[in-house]
Amino acid sequence: METAERRAQLTAEIAARTGIDTAMIERLVRTFYERVRADAMLGPVFAARIADWEPHLARMCAFWESVALMSGTYHGSPMARHLPLPIDARHFDRWLTLFEKTADDLCPPAAAAHFVERARRIAASLELGIAARNGAMPGPGARYVDPGIEVPA
Repeated sequence: METAERRAQLTAEIAARTGIDTAMIERLVRTFYERVRADAMLGPVFAARIADWEPHLARMCAFWESVALMSGTYHGSPMARHLPLPIDARHFDRWLTLFEKTADDLCPPAAAAHFVERARRIAASLELGIAARNGAMPGPGARYVDPGIEVPA
């Protein structure tokens, strides 16, 4: 079986098991980022970097289609884009809280669980990368908190 055929089969199996499709991904991404933009902690981080939201939302839809459905539609480097950001564990916790709530609000349970499991892995990986870039290497169970970053209460 060729790679493209295997990928299509895997995507179809995930979609059948979870109910995830591109329309669900777009609803999730758009609703999630509406919430992010309104959030006191995360909104300013995004507002400082994104002026035109449509290209960002299209990129995030492609990203989540690749992550959730293994479609291969996203070709980017999320780690490189996140490394210079002034964020730490508190931001990732808030990001996950908003993402999990959005997935639970919009998706059937199997789809929400699928999205959330992947979101948790992504957040952990990005947090570790940012910690390492800033010269920190949290031990097992420890989190990266940058005392130089002020966050709203």
